[in-house]
Amino acid sequence: MYFRRIIQSQLKKALSRKKVVILYGARQVGKTTLVKKIIEDSSSKSLFLNCDEPDIRELLTHKTSTELKRLVGDHRLIVIDEAQRVLNIGLTLKLLSDNFPEVQILATGSSSFELSNRVKEPLTGRKIEFQLFPLSVAELLQANSEMEITRLLENILRFGLYPEVVTSPITEATQVINEIAASYLYKDILDYQTLKKPELLEKLLTALALQVGQEVSYSELSNLLGVDKLTVEKYISLLEKTFIIFPLRPFSRNLRKEIGKKRKIYFYDPGIRNSIIRNFNPLDVRSDVGALWENFLVAERVKSNSAGKTAVNQYFWRTYDKKEIDLVEESGGKLAGYEFKWGKGRLKQQRDFLNAYPGSSIHLVNRENFLDFVK
Repeated sequence: MYFRRIIQSQLKKALSRKKVVILYGARQVGKTTLVKKIIEDSSSKSLFLNCDEPDIRELLTHKTSTELKRLVGDHRLIVIDEAQRVLNIGLTLKLLSDNFPEVQILATGSSSFELSNRVKEPLTGRKIEFQLFPLSVAELLQANSEMEITRLLENILRFGLYPEVVTSPITEATQVINEIAASYLYKDILDYQTLKKPELLEKLLTALALQVGQEVSYSELSNLLGVDKLTVEKYISLLEKTFIIFPLRPFSRNLRKEIGKKRKIYFYDPGIRNSIIRNFNPLDVRSDVGALWENFLVAERVKSNSAGKTAVNQYFWRTYDKKEIDLVEESGGKLAGYEFKWGKGRLKQQRDFLNAYPGSSIHLVNRENFLDFVK
């Protein structure tokens, strides 16, 4: 089953601007399926290059514009899949862009090109970047009613929204998401980074998964894992560059009692998070449902804002006396806070926040109204 991705039309439009279009996203989120759909819908003669193949990487490595001309031929759409695997891919993309302005170029990457040290020539002014996530609730709504999404909510929180998971029978969901986590989660990091302690990645991810919804201290993590703080920072950065996790920083501007250093770290997909801690139990027997709900809503909001190309700064807010707001969004000079409740809990009006930031607002998001928040 093919799910139409929200950014599909944006990608097509970007290609018409004669710039290199780069589509980032974790492995298995559907990048290849999406670009092949774009090729299928295109009237241009297309060339698809899969850089997981060694001979394809060789075709694109250390080539002159003359050699690239022979490769391009009369094609007018060139798709370079898993481009981060090509040495100095930035230079190759620059040469293609500069010498073949009539050719549309679309490259995908399952990790930041910076991670693989394969960008030595900047593409400043020549590229448009997009990020593809696991499926979003908004994308599921294209094929399902709101009632059906509500019925699927527990399965989404347990197994996540990777396309293969969503399209698999529920009896196979655990096996599928575990396979994705085991086979693809660290692939780019292990391919491109010399890690003295690769097992540390798993321990770190487990620690982060167990602290979802809580403030994370790099110093405390370093003590827990028995490594120095710089190593923790490096590994977290690697996990961000492979689109597994993302940070939410504290909002702090006026009040002396606001927390301003620690951050929260979330997973782009709840199924990956649950696979790491080996917990796919039903929600009614879990002690972490509140944290799981918060992670899901923050990640869905990130997807929604990204798909809409909405310029929004996102934070959490907390004071030293433990008053907190789960998510604060800053857009157009205005602040909106959101409190996430799995149950029907009441909204706590945080007067300190409202008084410190006149014109701000706080909203409650629960199971009854979450679709309005994420779609």
